[in-house]
Amino acid sequence: MKKLLGAEDLFDRDEPLKGVRVLEVCSVVLGPAATDYLAEFGAEVIKFEARRGDQMRYVTPYAYFWRNLSPGLLEQNHNKYWVGMHLGHPKARELFYEFVKRSDVVVDNLTPGRLSKWGISYDRLREINPRIIQLHVSGFGSWGPYTGRTSYDAIAQSEGGLAYITGFEGRGPLKSGVWIADWTTALMCAVAIVAALNYRERTGEGQYIDYSQVENVIRFLDWTWTYVDMTGENRERVGNRDLAICPSDLFDCKDGWVAIVAFSEEEFKGLCQAMGRMDLYEKFADPLERLKDENARLILKEIAEWAKTKTVKDVEELADKYGFAASHVIEVDEAYYSEHLRERGAIMAYDDPLYGEFVEPCYPPRMETPSRLKWGARPLGFDNEFVLTKYLGLSMDEIEQLYEEGVIYRWNPDVKPQCPPPDWDGKKGLKFP
Repeated sequence: MKKLLGAEDLFDRDEPLKGVRVLEVCSVVLGPAATDYLAEFGAEVIKFEARRGDQMRYVTPYAYFWRNLSPGLLEQNHNKYWVGMHLGHPKARELFYEFVKRSDVVVDNLTPGRLSKWGISYDRLREINPRIIQLHVSGFGSWGPYTGRTSYDAIAQSEGGLAYITGFEGRGPLKSGVWIADWTTALMCAVAIVAALNYRERTGEGQYIDYSQVENVIRFLDWTWTYVDMTGENRERVGNRDLAICPSDLFDCKDGWVAIVAFSEEEFKGLCQAMGRMDLYEKFADPLERLKDENARLILKEIAEWAKTKTVKDVEELADKYGFAASHVIEVDEAYYSEHLRERGAIMAYDDPLYGEFVEPCYPPRMETPSRLKWGARPLGFDNEFVLTKYLGLSMDEIEQLYEEGVIYRWNPDVKPQCPPPDWDGKKGLKFP
């Protein structure tokens, strides 16, 4: 499999979405991440930014910037072409129509109805290109009592029920440490677009897709919805304990934390052998018996006491020997340097033409036509000339006129997060038609 799917000749392989052109009218994470999934698999994504630029140019951990670049902007904006053009401008709208004629997909995450007010409704786009697919994603969707409410990841986690069920017993709700509602919704947006492209391949028809972030959060709450429906009972917080598998929890060892899972009868027997506690196996061999609340609490308490006497390596070696699952709860930097992930191409070092070398995770799966990182985020309006000449056939004189009229624009040199690196030579990273 490594010879067939390995990362050694990554850039010599075909891209599965090559030839698919996507117009992105998005900001923050939710929309840009959806098109990022597509771009890493080869779609041509043209990103249109307002004058201030994507909000993520200014959202950055600990107010940290690297050569004017926000880490918050980079992760969901690979392999895209960057155009400074506000679609509320009448001439910009006409240019956008021309792009639509030559494109396959339009994606926006603006306030519901915003594009329609600018004359860019789906009905209008379908007149221009009957095969166009448009996806609008927002917190609450394009209709319903909550339509138009502002939504960020924390709002979606809260409104979708995820934050409530996350956390420790007797303590308050807990938000995930990452923007999980953004990333999972973006992934499903990309899946919806690929499904629509497949439908168009069979029928010749485009379509409109309306995606709600909150509805997506509800959908990935595993068995929660069904349980509430069947029992009428709420799902409460239980920390790292899994309510449907016992034991499955995180345990504190002498030198770190370890995850232990042993659900089947054989796995639980192996764990009890490793612990020298066959009395637990004799009493709780049946997985369903272990799931009863009082039994689960007792079992987890005994495992926790045992784990405190072991190192992480001790537990992992015992797991290999006795046939249960255990793994070190690694820190982020350990994943960064993981030989396993790098060999599989999940962590990719690539040479960005503007910024130099980056090391970032690349989307799974490993496949014969895999995803890849070609370049990262770009300054505001960085690809204006390339996009307008290559895709619309405009001359440089016509492009200069658009600059003079304020239809298109570049970065403001006084706003550093919009700008190229301080040592930029005026050429590096630019593409030419």
